[in-house]
Amino acid sequence: MGSSQTFRSLQNRNARLFFGGLLVSNVGAWLQSTAMSILVYRLTGKATDLGITVAMQFLPMLIFGAWAGAVADRRDKRRMCLLMQSLMTAQALLLAALDFAGLVTVPVVYVLALLLGFANAFDNPARRGLVVELVPPDDISNAMALNTAVMTGSRIFGPALAAALVGPLGTAWLFAINGVSFVAVLASLMMINSATLFSSPKAARGGTPVRDALRFVASSRQLLSLHIVLVVVSTFAFNYSVSLPKLSAVRWGDDRWFGWVLSVLSIGSVAGSLYSASRKEASLKLFFGSVVVLGISGPIVAWAPSGWLAFVGAVPLGIGGAIFLSSFNGLVQQQSPADMRGRLLALSAVAFLGSTPIGGPVTGLIADWAGPEWSLAYGSLLSLAILAIVVYFLKTTSPNSKPLVL
Repeated sequence: MGSSQTFRSLQNRNARLFFGGLLVSNVGAWLQSTAMSILVYRLTGKATDLGITVAMQFLPMLIFGAWAGAVADRRDKRRMCLLMQSLMTAQALLLAALDFAGLVTVPVVYVLALLLGFANAFDNPARRGLVVELVPPDDISNAMALNTAVMTGSRIFGPALAAALVGPLGTAWLFAINGVSFVAVLASLMMINSATLFSSPKAARGGTPVRDALRFVASSRQLLSLHIVLVVVSTFAFNYSVSLPKLSAVRWGDDRWFGWVLSVLSIGSVAGSLYSASRKEASLKLFFGSVVVLGISGPIVAWAPSGWLAFVGAVPLGIGGAIFLSSFNGLVQQQSPADMRGRLLALSAVAFLGSTPIGGPVTGLIADWAGPEWSLAYGSLLSLAILAIVVYFLKTTSPNSKPLVL
């Protein structure tokens, strides 16, 4: 496919504005995320504490995520994004101020991570729902893939900048830079022309919106299978901020390898996202193939004898992860009613991000007790196992079999 097909959503002014602002802001977000992981690991030296930190950050998604999707379906998504992005700005600046004052401790990081997680829980379905409204229906899959490309592309620069700047500047300045970076996305949200949005109909008040979304997923063997794979892979195979810091310090000899490897992994993520964007529609074959790539490349990174050689596995690991997420979102959005998109996006966010309070601590414990290599590799092996089970289920069950009843 040509580049015009890959970037066709950017023909829309609103999409260009939003993705541009989001890219700048997310570079800052990854800068802060990497700096927080380095800070906590330097304070304690335990991957378990890193696991607790990410658990605090994503616990609100687990608790409020599905409900937040129902809220997004009933509200103006642009205004909801403005409110939540403003709250995240305040969190970053508060963290920077406390760090400058020498008042940051691990419990303080836990509390501020929880605050960030609360804002993210409501921002995620609103922001992803807004992405759908930026473009006409035929370009939704492309817009979702470009959204993934922006989110992962920012991870190329954020962690690398953190690795380069944490020595000379310290973590406080990195948190401050993140706070300033939010100006870009806030400005883009305010400049969006609401009159030209392809707005989804707002869901009616009352009823059982979350249970309705769960019933919709359970009514389709394919959607149910997609979500089962998403839950397992997300819970155990995407905990890089827990496994890589200790792997970098113990196996590769310098915790700054965390930022470099994560950046190279993100180069693969951008390539995978752009490949997904170049396709007219997402496919089940592509989704399952991405899990295979994840399952094979994870152990390659885990047992790489040096950070330089870890780059070899990091690229396909990033490609597989990006295609996994892009194809999942595309498949779900292609099958979802317009007034249920926010809730289904929220359910996927609960599965992908809300699972971290479980997977993060588990990964940290494995790193501290079984070794950092296994903290990365075990998730890859579980991903291959659940893929084999789900493929067998889809091939052996009748298309007319009754769905699960909720």
